Amino acid sequence: MSNTQIDPRQARRDAKITAILSEAWLLAERDGLALISLRDLAARVDLRQPSLYVYFASKFDLYDAMFADGYRRLVAYLDDRPLPAEPRSAVEHFVALLVRFASGDPVVHQLLFQRTIPGFAPSPASWDAALEFYGRARAVLGRTGIEHQDDVDIFSSLVAGLCDQQIANDPGGDRWVEHVPRVVAMFLRGAIQPLT
Repeated sequence: MSNTQIDPRQARRDAKITAILSEAWLLAERDGLALISLRDLAARVDLRQPSLYVYFASKFDLYDAMFADGYRRLVAYLDDRPLPAEPRSAVEHFVALLVRFASGDPVVHQLLFQRTIPGFAPSPASWDAALEFYGRARAVLGRTGIEHQDDVDIFSSLVAGLCDQQIANDPGGDRWVEHVPRVVAMFLRGAIQPLT
């Protein structure tokens, strides 16, 4: 038997927060991120609106939890899909996964990678989840010898463009995923060579 005992109250609280986040994402898909109604959200999780503030002090607090949850979803998605060993193939595969993730969950993509909520900035704790993803992206690029910040910035811009085009013009499809090998090849040819 484990020495660690699960606090039933904390377990219930965690389960409620998970349910609130799940419903918040559904409302965001239905109405848009900026238009999530706390009244609707509370009703969907069997709470009165004032009781929602027991879990989230403000709407920005809710967005902050969604931001961290979105990055956890993205990292879990990547964890379930291992990258090839060959560096260039790994970059191609990584980019294709990001485009597919964005297309499959555009509201999550919007919160993580676009500034659509005026005044919202993630807390340091939530930003740590973003940094975990960023570290993974840098590691994938690092396998090809690319480490210069300018190259990383350009790479992220190219990926963002592919994601946005896929969402806007072929949601759920592969039109921009099919461009990934060519985009990666052009990027790698133009990248600053690592110092030797």
